[in-house]
Amino acid sequence: MNIALVAHDAKKELMVQFCIAYCGILSRNQLCATGTTGKLIAKATGLEISRYLSGCQGGDQQITARIAYNEIDILLFFRDPLVDRSKEVNDIEMLRLCDMYNIPVATNIATAEALIHGLERGDFEWRNFVNKIKQDIY
Repeated sequence: MNIALVAHDAKKELMVQFCIAYCGILSRNQLCATGTTGKLIAKATGLEISRYLSGCQGGDQQITARIAYNEIDILLFFRDPLVDRSKEVNDIEMLRLCDMYNIPVATNIATAEALIHGLERGDFEWRNFVNKIKQDIY
């Protein structure tokens, strides 16, 4: 599975702790992240992570593009609920495309834990079928 990891500044440490806790499961998947988040996770866990630019430099847009091509299977996006980001088009577009392509999303640690346990059980194997159909079309 292709898992994207994104975290607002106030949630980066929580994302690192989450990745430490679930390093075993995450290590069996392909991971990508925005620049700073990916750097922090890789340093703390040793996980192999494809890193994009930092979010403020367009890394969130790079991940959004992968979502638009249906190349991401799960998005873990730890958002800071205390900052009004309702006008931040990039965040809204990322979530909209996940809805459009039925990509499971977690925006907080509680949902992320539910998704990671589902991933471990094989609950998202249907994504492999979706991706195979996409490859056959193109």
